[in-house]
Amino acid sequence: MDERGALYAHLRRGGLIAYPTESCYGLGCDPRNQKALKRLIRLKGRDAGKGLLLIADHIKRLEPFIRPLSAADMSRLQQTWPGPVTWVVPASAACSPLLTGGRATIAIRVTAHPGAARLCRALGMALVSTSANKSGKKPARTAAECRRIFGARVRVIAGRIGQRRRPSTLIDLATGTILRP
Repeated sequence: MDERGALYAHLRRGGLIAYPTESCYGLGCDPRNQKALKRLIRLKGRDAGKGLLLIADHIKRLEPFIRPLSAADMSRLQQTWPGPVTWVVPASAACSPLLTGGRATIAIRVTAHPGAARLCRALGMALVSTSANKSGKKPARTAAECRRIFGARVRVIAGRIGQRRRPSTLIDLATGTILRP
């Protein structure tokens, strides 16, 4: 089995990965795998009510997780993508409460990080993307830090993080409110 196939199989079995993103390493999994979502939330020590963010290389990979958007709303999103802007949009009825934190919305982004985009493209899926850290601690910025924090519980994909020093800007699509600058 090639590397892509092995990684895909790891994710489908509920495995977790750490991978470089725009500002830090991201901790992720297959967003359709309930076991993986629970493992990720538990490993981070994260409040399940916070919900999780999804990234992809293209909006098409995010569509199963969101309700259909108007042409005007879709245009607003696409004007900021690919890029470090995360939008909070209406979640599809099939979207897990573990992804949404029990809300009717989900946070999504088409990533501008070449490695993260390449990973989504190679796997043919969107990925959960939360900072690779224990809740409340500083996010990991290197593969070595991820290995130190998570050990063998997470498959670490080596690479360089982007130049950005802050997390993505978070905007509520319905209100236009900037939730995180």
